[in-house]
Amino acid sequence: MKALRTHAIGGPETLTLDEIDTPTPGKGEVLVDVKACAINYPDTLMIRDLYQFKPERPYAPGGEIAGVIEAIGEGVEGWNVGDKVLAGIGNGGLVEKVCVPAARMFPVPDGVPYEKAASLMMTYGTTIHGLKDRGHIKAGDTMLVLGAAGGVGLSAVELGKAFGARVIAAVSSAEKGEIARKAGADDVVIYPKGEMDKAASKDLANAFKAACGPDGANIVYDIVGGQYSEPALRAIAWEGRFLVVGFPAGIAKMPLNLTLLKSCDICGVFWGAFTAREPEKFRAQVDELFAMLKDGRIDPLVSETFPLERGGEAIAKLENRQAVGKLVVTME
Repeated sequence: MKALRTHAIGGPETLTLDEIDTPTPGKGEVLVDVKACAINYPDTLMIRDLYQFKPERPYAPGGEIAGVIEAIGEGVEGWNVGDKVLAGIGNGGLVEKVCVPAARMFPVPDGVPYEKAASLMMTYGTTIHGLKDRGHIKAGDTMLVLGAAGGVGLSAVELGKAFGARVIAAVSSAEKGEIARKAGADDVVIYPKGEMDKAASKDLANAFKAACGPDGANIVYDIVGGQYSEPALRAIAWEGRFLVVGFPAGIAKMPLNLTLLKSCDICGVFWGAFTAREPEKFRAQVDELFAMLKDGRIDPLVSETFPLERGGEAIAKLENRQAVGKLVVTME
């Protein structure tokens, strides 16, 4: 079978398409014939050894898959060959077939395409955990979303609206702003792509404040980091919650006096650790997401698909912040 793997530290251009043996499922595992693998920000970091987890090489990146069960290992109950499943596996997804612990799988509802199924768990899972458990979202809140046209950003727009919030989408272009509006954003702020000086940073803070209104943002959902975080923090409400989700623009240096002046919280959102520490709560949230998908309250935007041999291009596009919605690698 084919696998797109990393053999040494480097960018997506270093990945190689290898021919490897088909694995055999062990105890508690199933063999999944992979149909789709979504690309996520951790994939860009892992291959450069910049992520919290550093798998032993060689390995295939790709932590979110959907496919069909092809074989079942010893001790697995409740699953059958031919079942459509999705799973969050951390890494190893850019392959034609992969062994997955049965405990990490979820059934794909009828009528849901593999590309959308593979796009649901990490982005929407991160966001539902962030908004409910860390942001304590409630109807009537105002939420500012940085990076609102990417996969996680659009999930925040959709889930924020589903939970009754007013959502301000911050994006880098008018085109991305229209995509955020189609997902339900109430207003859009376009931030500059280049390096900002002090005056530009102040202008952006004022734009955030104007969009959020006189009371500010009850929740800031920061997927971007870098120079954009402080202007967003300046627009936060009294006792607001600033959620740290990711930092493709760099790790921000935040002036902590602002947290005192606004009596606000800066909260980390580490979904991967949450799923391991609170598996029952995690599974309940995935069930909730499926119900919302069925009801049409959320709908993952898959903007582009790539064949396995071009999986590196998908990772590069996400790494360069050119992606809108989700990028997915398909095996057929």
